[in-house]
Amino acid sequence: MRYTLLIAIVVSGIMACSKNKFTTAPQITFKSLKPNTLSGNIPITGQILPVLTFTVTDLEGDLGKQAGKDTAFIYIKNLLANKSDSFRFPDLTNATMKDFQADVDVTLNTNNLLQASNRPSPKTDTLFYEVYVKDFAKNKSNTIVTTTPLYFFFQ
Repeated sequence: MRYTLLIAIVVSGIMACSKNKFTTAPQITFKSLKPNTLSGNIPITGQILPVLTFTVTDLEGDLGKQAGKDTAFIYIKNLLANKSDSFRFPDLTNATMKDFQADVDVTLNTNNLLQASNRPSPKTDTLFYEVYVKDFAKNKSNTIVTTTPLYFFFQ
């Protein structure tokens, strides 16, 4: 009898400690930044632009863009230049559901996100980005910072 009680307490403790990765507020985790090198001045021509990839989870799956409804957004900030930009999620009407999880790719193609320092050339700037998302209900996700930098080379 007492072993049964002990096992029940241990199992209850384990169950209480395990976190559900699906919450009302979206949760994001950094996945990659590829390629992580770029050279030249803005506008960038003839190069593959960097793509920031992160994973998003959401309990209700209220992300994306739907006709007649609000739009969820991705917010990205260039920490070197202290400049921000936002992007709309694509239409996820066919994918949205409870316990939603997906990888999101964002091409860093705006001047704000590719802004470098004012130091004279030649130089190499190291850019890190801060990212968060908001769903239809305006629930803000956790904020992440890229762990892989973007190296921006200038001749």
